[in-house]
Amino acid sequence: MPSAIPSPTSEEPAHLEIRSVLLLEDDAELAMHLKSQLEAGGFLVTTVNNGAEGLREVIAFDFDAIVCDMMMPKMPGDIFYVAVSRAKPQLCQRFVFITGYGSDERVAEFIERVRGVVLHKPISGEELVRTINLVTGRPTGE
Repeated sequence: MPSAIPSPTSEEPAHLEIRSVLLLEDDAELAMHLKSQLEAGGFLVTTVNNGAEGLREVIAFDFDAIVCDMMMPKMPGDIFYVAVSRAKPQLCQRFVFITGYGSDERVAEFIERVRGVVLHKPISGEELVRTINLVTGRPTGE
């Protein structure tokens, strides 16, 4: 006689898995702050300080979300996004852009063109966690 496999109850959370986030931020202090906030929110975080390093990480792994500063050395956020769109286009809908240059016309045009989700610095950890939850479809707890 086959044994019954217990079915999940409605009380069990639907999303138990840890989500992976690639954080591209060239300000080391801000990167460490955001990383600790994201980890407290249940995310596994990989940090890099420029787009070239970020591209190497994206080639090696499919992240659940990518938090990308727009102004970075070696490869700014818009060029990084284009590189990711060519290498792994399925990741493009998982971007959250961050910028301290709210009035930069080039950044604004890019965000509008790609219909990107953008947060303006200073960013609270709670705001970032909430935004990544929305981008990944993870319950926000609200």
